[in-house]
Amino acid sequence: MEVTIDKNSGYCFGVEFAIEMAEDEMRNCEELYCLGDIVHNSMEVQRLYAKGLRIIDREQLKELRDCKVLIRAHGEPPETYKLALENNIELIDASCPVVLKLQNRVKHAFDSGRAADTQIVIYGQVGHAEVIGLAGQTRDEAIIVTTEEDLAKIDFNRPVTLFSQTTKSTKGFYHIKALIEERLQQANQDSKLPAFDANDSICRQVSNREPQLTRFAAEHDVIIFVSGKKSSNGKALYSVCKQHNPRSYFVENEEELEREWFTDAASVGICGATSTPMWLMQQVAKGITALTEAVV
Repeated sequence: MEVTIDKNSGYCFGVEFAIEMAEDEMRNCEELYCLGDIVHNSMEVQRLYAKGLRIIDREQLKELRDCKVLIRAHGEPPETYKLALENNIELIDASCPVVLKLQNRVKHAFDSGRAADTQIVIYGQVGHAEVIGLAGQTRDEAIIVTTEEDLAKIDFNRPVTLFSQTTKSTKGFYHIKALIEERLQQANQDSKLPAFDANDSICRQVSNREPQLTRFAAEHDVIIFVSGKKSSNGKALYSVCKQHNPRSYFVENEEELEREWFTDAASVGICGATSTPMWLMQQVAKGITALTEAVV
């Protein structure tokens, strides 16, 4: 049996950049605070904890003074920067450049659209760190939609500007876009349509992984998808694998592997989320070898 690790899987640029910044900073200090999990992968969080990275939440941030805090790739709302100034906290800003650019676009759309009473709508996951940062650019007035049912929050008699969380599905975004267009027309059959501006703000480094994984999943008898259970990107990409290869299995590490998954398999493909480190996929490959005496 042959085992292959997908060369396109693993960290996206933003996550890799944040981890490099954290490791660089920790070479000169014993402890570094990080606002939220630096990456949605418990194995990597544990590895960095051993090096001195301490995860805190927003409530804990309020109690800190005169220290350094890392902002992870997801970005933060304006209130975080304001609090840092008040508490003499030095921020190590590892926000992904793609996310920062989107924050600026959302803020500009919110400020320029206020005169026309424009609603800012963000296609994303409620409570997700990136979405919190994006909504913060609108004083938390943005409408967050995840499902079709969430569209009930929108007033279809007013202008709408739509954005997307950078890691959401492209297919999902265009489905939501089409539904909004349809409902705007239904609500304004006898009057002029309100303005609708849809911005596909999905990161292509992330969205391009869907077609890549579609091909990879079809090329192997068994797929082992490695990801942290908190990763929304991991859940989405795993569903792509499962759709194109029923023998796809989700694991956090090599300890979750089961021998029977590999029965009669000639080839196994290992892949992961944008938050999955390469070292962890390599560790899983070694675990498969130990179980099955496969060739990596």
